[in-house]
Amino acid sequence: MLNERSALVCPGAHDALSAKMIENYGFKALQVSGFGLSASYLGLPDMAFLSFADVLHFSKNVIDAVKIPVIVDADTGFGNAISAMYVTEQFIGAGAAGMNIEDQAFPKRCGHMEGKQLVSKEEMALKVMACKDVRDRLDPDFIINARTDAIAVEGFESAIDRANAYAEAGADLIFLEAPRSEEQIREAVARIKAPVSINIFDAVAGGKTPVMSIEKLRELGVARVSIPVGPLFAAVKGLMDYLEAIRDDRVAVGRNDLVCAFSEFRKLVGYDDFRQLEKKYLPSFIENNM
Repeated sequence: MLNERSALVCPGAHDALSAKMIENYGFKALQVSGFGLSASYLGLPDMAFLSFADVLHFSKNVIDAVKIPVIVDADTGFGNAISAMYVTEQFIGAGAAGMNIEDQAFPKRCGHMEGKQLVSKEEMALKVMACKDVRDRLDPDFIINARTDAIAVEGFESAIDRANAYAEAGADLIFLEAPRSEEQIREAVARIKAPVSINIFDAVAGGKTPVMSIEKLRELGVARVSIPVGPLFAAVKGLMDYLEAIRDDRVAVGRNDLVCAFSEFRKLVGYDDFRQLEKKYLPSFIENNM
């Protein structure tokens, strides 16, 4: 799908439930959002508060919940190239289809936040090469999506230079973080010697990349479009609206617009499937139905 360079849309999942919803709405792949994991599990910003063990555990929950490919968030590889090799091995073992790995220095932060610092181009290229060696040994289809945050720190030309170094080192996909214009995206696709991934925030979320249609990104030749925080921000807005409606000891009578039906939720989590298993395998259910 990535090799088609037709803007494969990967919404961001922040937990297993959001992943199941993404799959149910027909998306062909999804992205585990590190931003979303930090917010939903810790209530903290995306500033490297999650450990690798946390990310692996939460990502495995997402992977197990769906059948579509899942790209996970490896941040900076949680250390040097040797650490990144272990991270790659563990994510492959967890069943991930690929991972993002970025050239920020630890502690990293969301690409649309200020205060980022980068490791050298050489250090990141060697880290990508190390991950590639693990990938080639364990799962040749595993996608290494090398992200560069250089636009905000060193400028656009440096980002292109770094991107090509990472592609040469073995990255399958280049994640160009926070391009500032359509022209930068167009030029990046033309000059980077690998498929290009773009990250867009929802139109109202305040990200640095201009929001444009998927059709326009497809026309530009972008391979993948991740929308990492849109589902999370939508969930937060839904909670805000519901809690506002029941504040001050009120009950949201008749406000069906604020909640999904219980029957819809049961279907989402597979309740009826488990009921059938109970009837087949649990003695009490079998005896009651004889």
